[in-house]
Amino acid sequence: MSPAQSEVTESERRLELGEVLDWLVADALVGAQEAAALRHAKRYYRGEAHPLVLVAEQKWRSARAPHKTLTVDALCEWLAGRVGLEYRHIDPLRIDFSAVTEVMSNAYAARFRLLPLEVGAREVVVACAEPFIREWERELRPILGKEIRRVIANPIDIGRYLAEFYNLARSVKKAMAAGEAGGAGLSNFEQLVEMGRANRPVDANDQHIVHIVDWLWQYAFEQRASDIHLEPRRELGLVRFRIDGVLHQVYQIPAPIMNAMMSRIKILGRMDVVEKRRPQDGRIKTRTPEGEEVELRLSTLPTAFGEKMVMRIFDPEVLVRDFGELGFSEEDRARWAEMTARPSGIILVTGPTGSGKTTTLYSTLRHLATPEVNVCTIEDPIEMIEPAFNQVQVQHSIEMGFAQGVRSLMRQDPDIIMVGEIRDFETADMAIQAALTGHLVLSTLHTNDAPSAVTRLLDLGAPSYLLNATLIGVMAQRLVRTLCPHCKREFVPGEEERSAWTQLTAPWKAPLPAKLHAAEGCLECRMTGYLGRIGIYEILPMSAQIRSLITRSTDLAQVREAAHRQAMKPLRVSGAMKIAAGLTTLDEVRRVAPPREDA
Repeated sequence: MSPAQSEVTESERRLELGEVLDWLVADALVGAQEAAALRHAKRYYRGEAHPLVLVAEQKWRSARAPHKTLTVDALCEWLAGRVGLEYRHIDPLRIDFSAVTEVMSNAYAARFRLLPLEVGAREVVVACAEPFIREWERELRPILGKEIRRVIANPIDIGRYLAEFYNLARSVKKAMAAGEAGGAGLSNFEQLVEMGRANRPVDANDQHIVHIVDWLWQYAFEQRASDIHLEPRRELGLVRFRIDGVLHQVYQIPAPIMNAMMSRIKILGRMDVVEKRRPQDGRIKTRTPEGEEVELRLSTLPTAFGEKMVMRIFDPEVLVRDFGELGFSEEDRARWAEMTARPSGIILVTGPTGSGKTTTLYSTLRHLATPEVNVCTIEDPIEMIEPAFNQVQVQHSIEMGFAQGVRSLMRQDPDIIMVGEIRDFETADMAIQAALTGHLVLSTLHTNDAPSAVTRLLDLGAPSYLLNATLIGVMAQRLVRTLCPHCKREFVPGEEERSAWTQLTAPWKAPLPAKLHAAEGCLECRMTGYLGRIGIYEILPMSAQIRSLITRSTDLAQVREAAHRQAMKPLRVSGAMKIAAGLTTLDEVRRVAPPREDA
C-alpha cells in the first residue's frame, strides 16, 4: 500500500483514545479527572492497541447506575449505540467457519481487522471495531454481489477468532488437497454396501488433521462441553457439542476429513482403526489449555454413512466435589450420609443416561475410600481412573460380566463394592449375595423414580424376602440447568406460573414464592440464560412400613404412597426448592421431571 493510500481522511479514520474519552465523559460513564489522567499517560499509547481495550484495562466502573465494570464488551455495546450500528457478541458456536472464510482472504481480513459472521443469499454480516473505516465495504460489495451489514464487535475477539477460523479453514483445505492427491475414496453408495472397507483418502497422521483434532478438543474444553459428537452424513460430517445437557452444532466438515479425524482419534484411543462394522470403546488422556489433565471416553457406532463417534469429557474435579455443590439439600445430605454409613446392604441410584449417577457414586466412594477400607468397583466401562479404588473393567469377550466380576471381587476381601449397573437377574442376585455376606454394595438402575426401583428388581426375579433383608435405600436423580447469575431476571409470578407450581409440587401444598426468576441471556452464558447444571434428588430409605409392602405382588402405587407419608420429597418437589432458591426455572424442572400421568 502506497503512502498516499495509507493516509486517512476525515471520513476514513481510526478511532482515537482522546475522542473515545470525550464521548465517555459526555455520556457520564467516566469522570473527567479519570479521563484526563489516562489521556496524559503516554505509556498507554502503545502499538496498535484499540482505544476501547486501553479504556477497559483501567477496570473503571460506570459512573451511571448500576455501576458495572466497563469491560471491552460493555464498551463495544456502548460504542455501537453511539455510532448507530448493531452490537454483536461473537459466538463461535453460531458461525459457519467454512462459509465465512470464503468471503475474503485472511490477509484482507487482518488488514482491516474484520471478521465475517454470517453469509446469506443477499447479505453478508461483517464484524469490525473501527466504525469510521469503510474502504473495505466499498471494495467488497461489487465483488460479493451482496449487501454488507456492518456490526461492532469486541476487537480482541475479532483478532482471536480471525486467526482460529482461517487457520482451521486452511487446515481443512490442505488436508483435502492432500487427500485428493492421494486418490479418491469410496462413493456414498459403496460406503453403504461396504462399510467394513477402509476408506481413508486423507492421512490420519497428516499435520493438518492433527491440528484440526487438537483444535476440536481445546475448543470443546473452552466451551464447557460434556460430550463431542462426530456424526457422518451423506455429503459431509457434523460436529456437535453437548453443553449443559443441550446439543449445539459447531461445524460441518467434508466427509474425507471427518473420516481422517476419526482415524486419528481411534489411533490415540488404541482402537482398531480398520474395523468399522462393530461398535468400539476407547479412552484418551489429554490436557486443557490451562494444563489440567482431562480424560475422554470414546465410543463408536456404525451408521448408514459411516462411523459415528461420541467423546465424553470427564471433569477432572468430579471426584472432589462436595455434596452441596452437587445440589444436595441439608436434609438430602443427612439421609444419604446415614444410608452410606451402613456396614452392609444395597444402595441404588436411579435415573436415565446423563442424569449424573456416575458423579454421585464416584463422589460418594471418594468420601468412603479411607485407608482402612477396601473399595472395589466393576464397571462397563471404567468412567474415571481413581487411585483410591480397585477398578475392574467388564470384558464380555471373555465372559467377564457384572455378575462374574462381583463373584470374583467377593474373594478379594472387599468392604465396599460398586457395580456399574444391575441389568439382569444374575447381577442382581450376586449383589444381594454380596450384601448378605456383609458388604456395602452401591449400584445403578434405569428407572423413572425411586419407588420404581423396588418393582424393577422384583421384575428381574430378585426374591422379595431377600430385598427386604438387603435393600437400604434408593435415590433417584436428574440434572437441571442453573440460571446464569449474571443475567437472571426476577419477576412476579402470574396465574400461569401459579398453576404450573401447584401441579409441580403435588401432593404437597408448598406456597408459591413471591418472586421467581427467568432465563434472560448474556455474554457469560452465551445468551442461553443458563450456566452449569445441578442435581435434584428423591431419596427413599427403606422403612419397616415400606419393607412390609415388598412382596411378590408389590403394588407400586402403595409403595409411592407410603414413601410420601414418610416425607420422601419427589423429584419435582426437590426441583421446586431449587426454583424457590432462584437457581433454576419452572420450565427447566418440568422438562427433566414432568408430572406422572398417574399422579
